[in-house]
Amino acid sequence: MTNQITTKWLGGMKFESTNPSGNNLFIEASPEDGAQAEGYRPKALMLSALAGCSGLDVASLIKKMKLEVADFSIDIDANLTEEDPKFYDKLTMAFHFYGSDLNEKKLQRAVDLSVEKYCGVMEMFRQFAELNIETHFHKH
Repeated sequence: MTNQITTKWLGGMKFESTNPSGNNLFIEASPEDGAQAEGYRPKALMLSALAGCSGLDVASLIKKMKLEVADFSIDIDANLTEEDPKFYDKLTMAFHFYGSDLNEKKLQRAVDLSVEKYCGVMEMFRQFAELNIETHFHKH
């Protein structure tokens, strides 16, 4: 199976990229002259792809395991190398689960399954970055 996208230059430092889902997105460099950027920066988009990929795995497992979770989020802190081409060499990915009745053991299992088995974007990141995964439980 292959994915095919088309990315079209819109002039200046802005591109529009198609997506197999049919939803297009804009990619831009940092805003110039105070212009409001509507688009995503390419490397930051990689982090969103990583969080989204793993997040979808975990959301699916929460549903499958019938777990009670009020909310969850994923924070990523990534270190960019100094030399060109700059790339992420280390990152910390923190899963935050919120709820009054969190099954910590099963939620940790869901995170582990995504990190170790299911998330293809995670596997790609592993080829070039040192990954540190954290899980935090916030009971209320």
